[in-house]
Amino acid sequence: MKTEHLRFIDLSVALENDVPADPPGLQPRIRYTGHQDGAGQIAAMFPGLRPDDLPDGEGWAVEDLVMHTHCGTHMDAPLHYASTMNRGERAIGIDELPLEWCFAPGVKLDFRSLAHGHVVSAEEVEAELLRIGHILRPRDIVLVNTAAAAAYGTPDYIHSGCGMGREATLYLLERGVRVVGTDAWSWDAPFSHVRARFAQTGDVSIIWEGHKAGREIGYGQLEKLTNLHLLPATGFTVSCFPYKIKAASAGFTRAVAILDKESDA
Repeated sequence: MKTEHLRFIDLSVALENDVPADPPGLQPRIRYTGHQDGAGQIAAMFPGLRPDDLPDGEGWAVEDLVMHTHCGTHMDAPLHYASTMNRGERAIGIDELPLEWCFAPGVKLDFRSLAHGHVVSAEEVEAELLRIGHILRPRDIVLVNTAAAAAYGTPDYIHSGCGMGREATLYLLERGVRVVGTDAWSWDAPFSHVRARFAQTGDVSIIWEGHKAGREIGYGQLEKLTNLHLLPATGFTVSCFPYKIKAASAGFTRAVAILDKESDA
């Protein structure tokens, strides 16, 4: 495949220490081993070898990670939402997610103007699709651009952006969409906003309602995307293959948008 005429837009955030992109206690921890320490590790494997015998006295650079599968840009599997999907089938893990779901035409819905904590309805999804002139097709990958992106890297991030409600999520899934994504911390509205509404109403159905739509129709869900503002509404392809972790609820994902260089975003 020739790539000279293609433009690649990275939709994935970098995994790094000390960036408040998750609630307290859920952040990743990365320990870096530099070339000098790496030389000592190699020397220990070869009796008689000294670290300074190696070229420039350097060995390998490696990193140790302590994290969960939902750190950084990642894909949720149906197993994350519930033990069942498709109204009673066993929910599949990230290692079972169909690969054909993860490389398909992309559609961007621009909801940056919606208030933080707003729960998007099916009617609002339909109106946005009408505005951009797109009719959903089976396996379209739908990405939601929210106000959360502007807050990434700050403590406000986990409280920012709108969320997709149950009916909005089912609207997409019933039309054959099997992968969706957001630049927010969660596909649902931020928990701080939902918590306040729950305290007022006691309505348990509003908790994680977008995710729970996966009990009815299984789907994959990208979270913590970036650079969605650079994308056109349509006319691009999304590549988002998750890391294959046995029986896991999510997998780290290098999500990328691919479009013609001539496309005007």
